[in-house]
Amino acid sequence: MASQDWFDKDFYKVLGVSKDVSAAELKKVYRKLARQYHPDSNPGDAKAEATFKEISEAYAVLSDPEQREEYDQIRAMGSGARFTAGGGGGGGFEDVFSGFGGGRAGGRYSAADFDDIFSMFNQQQGGGRFGSGRFGQPSGGFQGYGGPARGADVTARTTIDFVTATKGETITLQGEDGSPFKIKIPAGVADGQKIRLRGRGRPSPDGGESGDIVVHVSVRPHPVFVRDGLNLRLTLPVTFTEAALGATVEVPTLGGEPVKLRVAPGTPSGRVLRVKGRGVETAKGTGDLLAEVQVVVPSHLEGAAREALERFREAEPKENPRAELMQKARA
Repeated sequence: MASQDWFDKDFYKVLGVSKDVSAAELKKVYRKLARQYHPDSNPGDAKAEATFKEISEAYAVLSDPEQREEYDQIRAMGSGARFTAGGGGGGGFEDVFSGFGGGRAGGRYSAADFDDIFSMFNQQQGGGRFGSGRFGQPSGGFQGYGGPARGADVTARTTIDFVTATKGETITLQGEDGSPFKIKIPAGVADGQKIRLRGRGRPSPDGGESGDIVVHVSVRPHPVFVRDGLNLRLTLPVTFTEAALGATVEVPTLGGEPVKLRVAPGTPSGRVLRVKGRGVETAKGTGDLLAEVQVVVPSHLEGAAREALERFREAEPKENPRAELMQKARA
């Protein structure tokens, strides 16, 4: 960090805390901001990444009692001062430190001079200087931005059945170290969805937040039902006479008793019938059961059934159901 920044940056303001903030409250505020602006939570957002750097830098200093004391002393000593060229109105940085060595030729200080000036604050620690993990230098952390580094995420995978994914359930998985851990599968989880367990991953190497466990969920297909958002879909076979004359038929539901569904006379294949409230139930709402009608044609007709159908063919309207299709094809 440049010497000018030691005076220009208000770390308390960056974190939104008062100068008498306790260590516990400081940590709480930092964790909240770190989660909000972490690059993993804001992929491709340069502004969020810059903010994350600032709050990490601020926390790295204020969370260390010795660095915080040094920072407060320097801020108090240089309050309102700025680096300026010699001779400008109002003094400047040189005036603040004019008592140390009487200044330098031309009214400027070199980097080595500043090291000598600032070393007074570390004399109680054996004459140490800023840097090497002290105030003004990165102390590790996220890509060297300062502040404690976040622990690594751990990836896990699980395959669950369709009913578990729809209804939700708490299951037990095995961690990478072999130890079991529980995870709540929320109702309505979709195939391919990820569930994140905050703070359950690998620990930070320097006292920061632990990483997460990221569970990739796969859902086995159901032999009858298919997810469509919060709705459940199925194919409903009906006979030719049920579709032509109308009927009330039974429709299965997921994990419950069948329901009665009215098929209106003249219902064609492909028509979708709806059963309200029998879909996926979640905190965000409940879907419906959608039954797509499929008219089943008998593969074998014998005796009276065949004779009856032949009589029907003689009596049915002489309309060509493919007439409109042929017309559109020619157009």
